[in-house]
Amino acid sequence: MHAQIILFDGFDPLDAIAPYEVLYAGGTASGGAVSVELVSAEGPREVVSGTGGLVLRATAALDPGRAGLILVPGASGRVGEPGEVPDDDAGIGEWQPDEFIPVLLGRTLTTELPTLMKAAMDNPEVTVSAVCGGSLVLAMAGLLEGRYATTHHMGMDMLDATGVHAVSARVVDDGNLVTGAGVTSGLDLGLYLLEREVGPQIAHAVEKLFAHERRGTVWRNDGPVPAGI
Repeated sequence: MHAQIILFDGFDPLDAIAPYEVLYAGGTASGGAVSVELVSAEGPREVVSGTGGLVLRATAALDPGRAGLILVPGASGRVGEPGEVPDDDAGIGEWQPDEFIPVLLGRTLTTELPTLMKAAMDNPEVTVSAVCGGSLVLAMAGLLEGRYATTHHMGMDMLDATGVHAVSARVVDDGNLVTGAGVTSGLDLGLYLLEREVGPQIAHAVEKLFAHERRGTVWRNDGPVPAGI
């Protein structure tokens, strides 16, 4: 399985690096069954995160035609209500590291990312994944209507508003769409993807290596509907 983890201006580093490290370790533990790279919609470039100006390098362009996994992280910045814009008009013109998170997420819609992600979601050989606000990027692009997904608890109303079945769970598996909740859920999401795509022994080995026990039950649209709780 090849994994492409997307970087965009203002991305949250942990959303990207936590699953990157998990998947990279899974490749080592599986003898090369998993490979992972950092990509961007624009191609190879230095990408500035929303956390202290930390820069990571995307080494390739996002390829929606390549089989495997594509993961969208969320953004890191000022916390505000969805759609809120600061008084200093942040969000207009050049990106600033102290912009509101909804502004940073919304700016991805002005790039080629929505078009590329639509192609990825139409590709039966691709599993699309997202951490935290990454689900909101996909939802705001109109790509998740009618699907089951999760995001950071502060963005659940926005998921609902875009026609998504928002699920309050750590990880939500909706077939070719697998999403994680808040920032640290990227660890759990990465481990679940390893278990699902490569096998539980590999996932357990990486879990042990990272001294991290996964939290919560992975939600799937299976089984009886709970009643009375």
